[in-house]
Amino acid sequence: MSQTSRSLPDFYAIIDAGVLAKGGVDLGDFARAVRDAGVQLVQYRDKEAAPQAILRHAEIIRDIFAGSGSLLIMNDRADLAVLAGWDGIHVGQSDLSPEDARKVVGPTSWVGVSTHTEEQVRLAESSGADYVAVGPVFATGTKRDAEPVIGLTGVTRARTLTTKPLVAIGGVTRENARSVIEAGADSVAVISALIDEGESVEKVARDFLDVLR
Repeated sequence: MSQTSRSLPDFYAIIDAGVLAKGGVDLGDFARAVRDAGVQLVQYRDKEAAPQAILRHAEIIRDIFAGSGSLLIMNDRADLAVLAGWDGIHVGQSDLSPEDARKVVGPTSWVGVSTHTEEQVRLAESSGADYVAVGPVFATGTKRDAEPVIGLTGVTRARTLTTKPLVAIGGVTRENARSVIEAGADSVAVISALIDEGESVEKVARDFLDVLR
């Protein structure tokens, strides 16, 4: 059952194994930097690794964030979220339904769902998901098969279609993050923008948190 009274932190850091590998960034170092910045909501996403490797990495991240109070959300793999002792699961349109994911992770865990169209937002609103992610807000190079950009107007429209916490994702930077919140999002999710050559991940994450305060 969805806990619709739940609220989310306004900054959602996504640890994407593919992005880290491409940038030559160590997963543990990245996770520690995000933790030290004070980020309270983290997702781990790995589209390529075998389940054993994903579970091992999830345990590394869990140990790094132990005692921080941060919510840890696993992308796609509800079974691995349970095995790793994480706080929830995030599913896409081609993954488990929120209801099926809930059966795996249990009634108290978080369940989030990605949406890209108004119809998908409407369906997510009536689903068992705890929060709804919408995007891409801006152009992004993180996903090869990215959906069409929805813009800030798409975020505002999505806000009218759901009472659940709304997470905006896709091309969010330190420069535009505040505008995304002002358009109606409760939280902004960031992947590649956390890696900026010449600046530490911790500094960039702190900048995001400062902008969103």
